[in-house]
Amino acid sequence: MRDETTIEGVVERVVYSNEENGWSVVRLSLPQRGEATAVGHLLGVQPGESVRLEGRWVRDPTYGEQFRAESYLTVEPATLAGIERYLASGLIPGIGDKHAAALVRHFGLDALEVIDRQPERLTEVPGIGKVRSRRIREAWGEQRAVRDVMIFLQGHGVSPRLAAKIFKVYGRDAVRVVKENPYRLAQEVYGIGFQTADRIARDVGLPADDPQRLAAGVIYALRRAADDGHTYLPEEELLERAGEVLGVAPQALEPVVAHLAAAGELILRPLPGGGKAVFSTPLERAEASLAENLRRLALSPPPPLRIDVERALAWYQRRAGIDLAAEQRRAIARALSERLLVITGGPGTGKTTLVRGIVAILVKKGLKVALAAPTGRAAKRLAEATGHAARTVHRLLEWNPHDRAFARGPDHPLAADVVVVDEASMLDVQLAASIARAIPERGRLVLVGDVDQLPSVGAGRVLADVIDSGVVPVARLTEIFRQAQQSLIVQNAHRVRAGDMPILRPPGDEGDFFFFRREEPERIVATVLELVTRRLPRRFGFDPQADVQVLTPMQRGLLGAANLNAELQARLNPGGRAVGRGRRQLRLGDRVMQVRNNYDLEVWNGDVGRVAGLDAENETLSVAFDERLVRYDFANLDELVLAYAISIHKSQGSEYPCVVIPLHTQHYVLLERNLLYTAITRGKRLVIVVGSRRALALAVKNATSRQRYTLLAQRLRG
Repeated sequence: MRDETTIEGVVERVVYSNEENGWSVVRLSLPQRGEATAVGHLLGVQPGESVRLEGRWVRDPTYGEQFRAESYLTVEPATLAGIERYLASGLIPGIGDKHAAALVRHFGLDALEVIDRQPERLTEVPGIGKVRSRRIREAWGEQRAVRDVMIFLQGHGVSPRLAAKIFKVYGRDAVRVVKENPYRLAQEVYGIGFQTADRIARDVGLPADDPQRLAAGVIYALRRAADDGHTYLPEEELLERAGEVLGVAPQALEPVVAHLAAAGELILRPLPGGGKAVFSTPLERAEASLAENLRRLALSPPPPLRIDVERALAWYQRRAGIDLAAEQRRAIARALSERLLVITGGPGTGKTTLVRGIVAILVKKGLKVALAAPTGRAAKRLAEATGHAARTVHRLLEWNPHDRAFARGPDHPLAADVVVVDEASMLDVQLAASIARAIPERGRLVLVGDVDQLPSVGAGRVLADVIDSGVVPVARLTEIFRQAQQSLIVQNAHRVRAGDMPILRPPGDEGDFFFFRREEPERIVATVLELVTRRLPRRFGFDPQADVQVLTPMQRGLLGAANLNAELQARLNPGGRAVGRGRRQLRLGDRVMQVRNNYDLEVWNGDVGRVAGLDAENETLSVAFDERLVRYDFANLDELVLAYAISIHKSQGSEYPCVVIPLHTQHYVLLERNLLYTAITRGKRLVIVVGSRRALALAVKNATSRQRYTLLAQRLRG
């Protein structure tokens, strides 16, 4: 195989070009070598152009030898024959063979220079009038813009893949945007973070103390805080974090925060103990709106329901063939009498039975009930439990990807008398605010969830704050029912929640909760792999691809999700077609997870699917999320990760037939009681913990979850 890293030739034809991500397949004529195929992000190349490509030769198993380009430059032809061929290639509508020859005859080697810099002279050529001249100028300008953007960005160290993303967002304005404020890239182009934007800024000559850089660093620090769950940061802490990122003294950033607040990009609010809370504007507005609407629901009298509660309860018990516990009866009665109610309880306490009863009674009385949950899987479980249709919150609120907004809101509320939202612990402050805004004037809202689980992946701790406020009615379910008491999963979940060590049964005993004691990380990994790929399928009949989920406290390290995914993929799906970025490979049939909200594709952070199609020629990959097929450009594959092993945080709202949990003191900073509790409660039929007793004990004892800065509870108290 050839070993050149730079080749130069003429584009004979463009075999394929994806306008979304710039991925192209072209045929080149190489001096003294003949024709060859080149592939890469070659946005804007056209037949007849001379190009210089940097990259490497590879052998594709289907298409043979190809040059995979990592960057390119357009080299304009320098001979009369080359210029004529270039112009006749179809690059510019309005110039064919005849006019290309006429242009070269008239202007000679200056033909391209005239088109570029003196287009008014085109009418000097016989056969080119004002209309054709204008078309040529416009088409030349479009092609020139694409080339200029790509060359400029690559010249400043931006990969062709990211350059194509930037061009897709800004088009011909990309060069201007990058020159004027490269930090916009970090806010507006997914895949470009502050560090990348900062490197580009330095490359284009922005000084370290440029006001745009300082402002971008403050906003970046606040966004990182939101990623950690905070709706705001105390001003002093924000200044410390931003100063560390920017390499400047925190005090130097005080006027930057004041300027951003004056411009409306940040909002400052007084803190109860003194000092200021600094919010991003969207999060402050969401938290304030949520508090206002929940107070309205909690404190206003409900519309009357003509329901004899005792008769309704008796009817439901006969219909369901059950006897409700006293606290369940009280909870249903409150759901029928309050405008806003929170129902919370752990596993085995009858939340599902309760929701089923509330829905059955309300529907029997002719009321319209809307059921929703934050994820597709949770919505599906809710529908199965109640026998009524349930949707994701985004579908309930009718997300419009074109407007990037929900259709349902104050001006167009939900057409429902009662809205029931399950798995409410997963609601972040912005999604919860959207729900509360859409409740009709005489509507009711019931939030159902386990407050002892981890808080939402997004900013806020909505369910806990609503309960802690003391303003919203709460029904707590504490009684574990007899059938659930027989499950060691349920018993151990409640023991962990109470701060007691779980009952640990060794492998080989009967039951649904086992502990494999392994002290060394390497042995934990080996045991997890053995369990998932061999022992669990053989003993319990679990499908390792569909039924078994590994849940780990962290992403990195030997016991992190990234390494466990690589190991499990190598055993469960080792062959077949694949696409990769660096060492990360996605294969046909892999289980994958979406890791950010993509409003254009309508897939959400935490959605899990299976790779169902891979089109290398068109650079697209298809993922089946339940019954829905979503197509990704290869340029957007950073939104997907393997999901054989996932973080415990990402498992919220999901249930799995079997859960395997590796635990070690490597996870020390993440070993928390509600983390372990959440992991255990994800298992339906079997939970296995693999690790050290010390790590398990540390997690059980550590009840001090990491603090989240929010003001929702205080706002609710008014």
